[in-house]
Amino acid sequence: MKRIALLSLAIAAFACKPAETSAEASSTTEPAAKTEESAKPEEAAKSDTVLLKTSMGEITIELDREKAPITVENFLSYVKKGHYDGTVFHRVMDGFMIQGGGFVKESSGLVEKTTGKGIKNEGQNGLKNVRGSIAMARTADPNSATAQFFINVVDNPALDFPSNGGYAVFGKVTKGMDVVDKIKAVATGSAPLTMLHPVTGEKMTMPAENVPNNAVTIESAKVVD
Repeated sequence: MKRIALLSLAIAAFACKPAETSAEASSTTEPAAKTEESAKPEEAAKSDTVLLKTSMGEITIELDREKAPITVENFLSYVKKGHYDGTVFHRVMDGFMIQGGGFVKESSGLVEKTTGKGIKNEGQNGLKNVRGSIAMARTADPNSATAQFFINVVDNPALDFPSNGGYAVFGKVTKGMDVVDKIKAVATGSAPLTMLHPVTGEKMTMPAENVPNNAVTIESAKVVD
């Protein structure tokens, strides 16, 4: 059951809305111009790509704004404000996934960064938790995802809808799976994590498993063309 317990580590170690577009044509006395306008093909859905530069190499991620508009917009907001820069992959499980985007390494250990509110879960968007896909980490509450994400290193159908609302996939690795595979193979162990209680917001420290012995850091996350 460890595969189903993919929590954001704010509870346990194991465990925006898209803008509606309107194509309504304005009235005109020039039917020829109106016809030409209506003949234009629909604008293709915007494609977004993010480059993660890690201490073990680069990972390129293609985001699926069409299938996961809320999740993509949320992820990009954290990218653009530099939230992921300096964070680590704090949970690494070969045969399952690598999870990061929430903790930074300090002298006292790994400390959770402050995030915004949880977003609406898009786990029913049809995208699957297959090898190379990126999805949002969260608590047992389907609508609790904030900044933490994970990259599947194998197919994980147990994470797909309807299991607990599904873990929302919002993109895929297009380059750098060899780097992901290097990360999944690092030695791990137990380590204390300092995090914010999901209800009270108070800091709490608790032991966690599957923490890399040597930090794997996301040095930067940038939107690229």
